[in-house]
Amino acid sequence: MSLSSQDRALITACQAGLPLVAQPYAQIAETLGIQETDVMERLDELLAQGIIRRVGIAPNHYKLGMSANGMTVWDIDDAEAKELGALVGAMEDVTHCYLRPRKRPVWPYNLFAMLHGSTRQEVEEKRQYIARLLGPAVRAHDVLYSTAILKKTGLRLSAKGAN
Repeated sequence: MSLSSQDRALITACQAGLPLVAQPYAQIAETLGIQETDVMERLDELLAQGIIRRVGIAPNHYKLGMSANGMTVWDIDDAEAKELGALVGAMEDVTHCYLRPRKRPVWPYNLFAMLHGSTRQEVEEKRQYIARLLGPAVRAHDVLYSTAILKKTGLRLSAKGAN
């Protein structure tokens, strides 16, 4: 797959974040020398084609006062993992949730769910809620707290392209 130079320019203009103005698409359009409707329509097409996955926000949890960020890990019965994982993933407090294969004997966990809070106690309370929700399907669980943000961006395209 290759991108047109116009699509690459549009993605490059949007990938670091939309401008914090009343009409961000109009500002991007002006930068690219196209109409605002062209920006919105082309982004819709790129979304529909799966070239971009989403247009959304990526909050910095630390700047929002959520300095306790923990990836909870769960060893749950494989037969129930998909159904229970969907329950956990639907929780308002869970920002990421996915299933991964275990790496026994070192790593017994197969369900991962990211929790955020202003304190570790808050995260721990949320983790205990999940434990009660999962019930007897849980064989073991733990939480791995973040100590720093190492990367807070997705894939970035260069303005020049891969050629």
